[in-house]
Amino acid sequence: MTTAVGARPRAEAAEGQVADVFVIFGITGDLAKVMTFHSLYRLEQRDLLRCPIVGVAVSDWSKQDLSSHARAAIEGSGEQIDEAVFDRLVDRMSYVSGDFDDGATYERVAGAIGDAQCPVFYLEIPPFLFGRVIKGLTEAGLTKQPARVVVEKPFGHDLESARALAAEIHRYIDESQLFRIDHFLGKMGLDEFLYLRFANSNLEPVWNRENVAAIEITMAESFGVEDRGHFYDPVGALRDVVVNHLMQLLAAAAMEAPAGDDPRTLKDAKFAVFRSIPDADPAHYVRGQYDGYLDIDGVASGSTTETYAALRLEVDNWRWAGVPWFIRTGKRLPVTQTEVRVVFRRPPRLGFLPSIGNRAPVQSQLIIKLDPITGIRLILDAHRADKGGPQEITMDMEFETEGGEGPTPYEVLLHAAMEGNSAPSTRQDSVEETWRIMMPL
Repeated sequence: MTTAVGARPRAEAAEGQVADVFVIFGITGDLAKVMTFHSLYRLEQRDLLRCPIVGVAVSDWSKQDLSSHARAAIEGSGEQIDEAVFDRLVDRMSYVSGDFDDGATYERVAGAIGDAQCPVFYLEIPPFLFGRVIKGLTEAGLTKQPARVVVEKPFGHDLESARALAAEIHRYIDESQLFRIDHFLGKMGLDEFLYLRFANSNLEPVWNRENVAAIEITMAESFGVEDRGHFYDPVGALRDVVVNHLMQLLAAAAMEAPAGDDPRTLKDAKFAVFRSIPDADPAHYVRGQYDGYLDIDGVASGSTTETYAALRLEVDNWRWAGVPWFIRTGKRLPVTQTEVRVVFRRPPRLGFLPSIGNRAPVQSQLIIKLDPITGIRLILDAHRADKGGPQEITMDMEFETEGGEGPTPYEVLLHAAMEGNSAPSTRQDSVEETWRIMMPL
């Protein structure tokens, strides 16, 4: 059932078929509390939920316990609950308790989903449990096509472990049934990013090495690790966000326009970008750690885990050869901001305008803002008579202000999984390529 690295996977049999039940393993956990219940509520509010929801966990909960937990989680997100919407959501929900090592648990799951033909299993559990749970589902006869399994990063902690994890999962399900999601990509959907790039005829013709001096991808966070020391310390900034979040942004910024609208074609285009990137050079890598990190519970004494990482990559293809790509991320920085900044080449000095002296024009920049707000900012150089000469000007737009509040990241990803749209998910060949790029660091 495996898909060879770099090989074209066969047509996705699970693509496009709408889920008739959505099963969440780990529904009593922190991710469900912080993200999932709120996202399910919002989907219900938008009339986008079409199937029953089955929660599975070890805790011996009743349906009322699940309902109370869901209410607390939704209210904790700041949402003002509409009781009619909440009642509809609760009516969809049921609960199965059991140990993930016990085959009887999966038989109870089978009983809960009944005669569903296209179940989707969302594993909100640690990666070391993925194989165990998928094995149990398979032995219960629940993973036959077009069933899907959704997992979230991390997809291994290095190239070897990523391959081992995939090999274990592929013993039971096909690559086409596996949706690897990354909530970061829901902040501004890939569709929106690519549409901005390719639908505007003033952008695409200059989106290349002839006109671009550099591209900077930054994910800055003003907060620290807080109570996540046990999780974060073995991982660090490079593994936590660079190898997945920010490499996916790089692919969206660098890729060619996909030739078709199917997810496989889109993933092929992203994979082509990763294949064009040479291994990262340690000489172009900087790492750091913020003051106070070592005092956090769960952080090892004397830990050298990085909370800041900055590196330079090259995309050695016809569009981008010679253009440096700078990737930066860090915690406890002055602001929280994720952006892709395109810095255009500087034109020569404008000698035909003696009034400006020897001043060279400022490099134009296009900033695509992704978090905490989405939007675009354009920095230009303009000669303003009222200012007595040229100066840098900025044009700024926030999409929420212009178009209203959009869906949350998990709404985007959960809805895509239910609808059978694998476009926001990551394919194994791309997972392996991104790890290959980062291994020298």
